[in-house]
Amino acid sequence: MNTILLALGATGFTFALTALGAAMVFFMRKDHSTESVQRVFLGFAAGVMIAASVWSLLIPSIEQAREQGRIAWLPAAVGIIAGVLFLMLFDKLIPFFHPADENSVRRGIGKTALLVFAVTLHNIPEGMAVGLAFALTSGSSSPEPLAAASALAVGIGIQNFPEGAAISLPLRQTGMSRKKAFACGALSGIVEPIAGVLTVIMAGHIAALMPWLLAFAAGAMLYVVVEELIPEAHLGSGHLGTMGVMLGFLIMMILDVALG
Repeated sequence: MNTILLALGATGFTFALTALGAAMVFFMRKDHSTESVQRVFLGFAAGVMIAASVWSLLIPSIEQAREQGRIAWLPAAVGIIAGVLFLMLFDKLIPFFHPADENSVRRGIGKTALLVFAVTLHNIPEGMAVGLAFALTSGSSSPEPLAAASALAVGIGIQNFPEGAAISLPLRQTGMSRKKAFACGALSGIVEPIAGVLTVIMAGHIAALMPWLLAFAAGAMLYVVVEELIPEAHLGSGHLGTMGVMLGFLIMMILDVALG
């Protein structure tokens, strides 16, 4: 129960920062400068997710596999492939939002719905990743698993702030009211507490699968970074998106190493 409460609190924190980022819509003007801010936010989110995938998910996956007597790299490799294929399947069934591709809107689903769905979908593995990290703390007397889980939650929370803004700001640009754009951005993160708590509950019964699940979450996060965040962060000229990626990666790396 303590682990569940910890996971709920951590994912509640990541959800709160999503809502805080979405609240940027109340302070930004509706002009071209918003597009530049959005590219920085998207790049920053991508950098944080890359670092979190490596230090908070893949490295623990490899270490746990080695402790279980498995081939150390096998669960990580298979999990990454499974995570990528999982989101590729959803990409086929319900296409992600691509602002430069008008043909991406199919089956009568509007652009707004696709934009919110794309971010909401990848928030599921983020919540799962936090839940898995806190599940690792159960029964451990060492403070290191808790520190690592906390670092992951803080990192994902930091990443969720620009992510919430990356939803609400473009929706505002399309003419949506500020309140409705904020609601769409904030609610995209509600799946994280749900996924986090469910994962903790299930993890107690499937401890042997933990290395595979950690890598699955990492693969899903990396897919979103490569498929969605980095391309959209580089729309237009300049290096704002690239600088955002580097800054996000650096901050998350420092958090993981310092706290973990």
